[in-house]
Amino acid sequence: MSRLWSRVGIRALAVALLVTGVIGGVYLGQDHQTQQRTAAQDEIVLTEQAELDLLKERHAEHAAARASQRAAQADAAEKAASAAKAAAAKSRKLEAAVIKKKAAEKKAAEEKKKAAAGDGATVPFTGPIPESCGEYKGNRATACALLVDRGYSLEQMACLDKLWTKESGFNHKAQNRSSGAYGIPQSLPGSKMASAGSDWRTNPATQIKWGLGYIKGRYKTPCAAWGHSQDVGWY
Repeated sequence: MSRLWSRVGIRALAVALLVTGVIGGVYLGQDHQTQQRTAAQDEIVLTEQAELDLLKERHAEHAAARASQRAAQADAAEKAASAAKAAAAKSRKLEAAVIKKKAAEKKAAEEKKKAAAGDGATVPFTGPIPESCGEYKGNRATACALLVDRGYSLEQMACLDKLWTKESGFNHKAQNRSSGAYGIPQSLPGSKMASAGSDWRTNPATQIKWGLGYIKGRYKTPCAAWGHSQDVGWY
């Protein structure tokens, strides 16, 4: 009987040891799997962290590049604004100098005219004076001959040349369609020249005779008429 219980006890102990071993093996297997899973998860975390660090690094590089580009653009804009400001200042300075010069010239011319008027003298012509009427051709030559015939000097012919060149280009058929002025002296209306001849429409000499008479009666000399034209744009 004691042997039987002894055998049973041994078998029970063996079974218990076997069960304990199995359970321990199960636990060891589970622990190994858990360790494997933890290692894999750690690797994933490390990989993700590396990718995140790389993204942060690239973002920082891009931000630095954008900041550098904005700084360069701001510097270029500042330089352009400075150059434009300097150019504008230079332009204003030059413009002021030109205006000042013109004002001084105008003032000098006015004073010269006033002085001449106060002395009762004719305003002198400052341009080139022809030596003879032979320097002119066509209607200008006719005008020069008639002018000298009326006792004017060649200095006055220089003024008359400028005056009627401006008015009509010495074209005896010149007509201003807006005002109706006609001929070499641009008589307004053209029919006024009939007092110098019925052929006033086609004869340059008739127009010139009337024009010289008009100038003498209103301005005394061609140079005075030219000076008035320069001041107000007409004579």
